[in-house]
Formats: sequence, C-alpha cells, structure tokens
Amino acid sequence: MLRRLYDWTMSLAARKSAEAWLAIIAFVESSVFLVPADVLYLPMALSRPKRAYRYAIVATVASVLGGVAGWYIGYYAYETIAKPILEFYGKFDEFEALRTSGGMGFILLMLITSGLSHLPPIKVVTILAGVMHVNIWIFVLSAIVARGARFLFLAWLLRTYGEPIREFIEKRLGMLAAAGAAALILLYILIRYVF
Repeated sequence: MLRRLYDWTMSLAARKSAEAWLAIIAFVESSVFLVPADVLYLPMALSRPKRAYRYAIVATVASVLGGVAGWYIGYYAYETIAKPILEFYGKFDEFEALRTSGGMGFILLMLITSGLSHLPPIKVVTILAGVMHVNIWIFVLSAIVARGARFLFLAWLLRTYGEPIREFIEKRLGMLAAAGAAALILLYILIRYVF
C-alpha cells in the first residue's frame, strides 16, 4: 500500500495541476498524510528549475496551514480525530512518549526538527502542539521558519546544482537532516540538564 501511495504521489508531478497537488499534499502531510511533500516537490522543481522557489513558497504556505489544521485537531479534537489518526499510522505510542517527555521548550524544538527533517513526523508534532496548548502564533512562526528553511534550501540546491543533486538529495539529505536534528536535540539536552 505504501509503495502505491508513493507511486501515485510521484505521478502527480507530471500533471498540469501539479502545483495545486503540491499544495494539497503539503497541507495534509502536516496533519494527517503519510507521504512527505518532498516526493512531489523534487520532480516538479527539477522539471522546471525556474519555478523551484515558487514551488517552495507554495509548499511552505500549504504546509504551515496544514500544521495549523493539525494544531486545531490536537487542541479541539484529540479523542475524536487525532487519536484515531495516530493509531492508524502506528504513531500513537511515539506520540504518547513525546507528550509525556517534555515541556514547551521540548515541543518547540520538536516543531523545528520535524519541520526540517521529519523527525519525528510533522503530523505527530503539529497535533502534539495543539494537545499541549502551544501558543498558536509561536507555533506558526516556528512552522514558517522550519518548513520554509527546508523547502527554500531544496530550491537553492536544485537551482544551483540541478539534476546531479537529485540523487544526493534523495539518498542523503534525510540522513543529514536527521544528524542536524540530533544535534539540536543534544544541544537542548545539554542546555536544559547540564548547564
């Protein structure tokens, strides 16, 4: 099922309505969808490099709006909507562990790391931010910074290096982003518990 979902998402990049699909997938990825918008963004930006930044802005705005939807789901509809979504994707235990593991600073750190590297998945953190009653404006600002940085960095890479960077991005960027996220988490732990 996951492979078919990925293939379907990739097929959207060739359509005339690809930009609208990018916005839809970026929106739902941040609250309920499994496949990240990157799988549609990358082929679109590679096929039309001059529009890479435009696509990055579309993906960022839609992702932030989807994050706000996830926040509202967590804030107002945890039991009726959020919990079944998390259970469906097998993320409920991860969600509960995050929910009990830290305070507001930890949640904001998770917003940034998930926005940059999908660790933990963005939908888990947006819902968690709502459940934890993170201030909506702080939430929106951190989502803009994290998601915007990710998509604009990808746009810069694709405009600067073109097709050769695609393989690197697809194979190694997740690992590099995960290393960056791990460094942020380690920095948070050091500041919080050591200093």
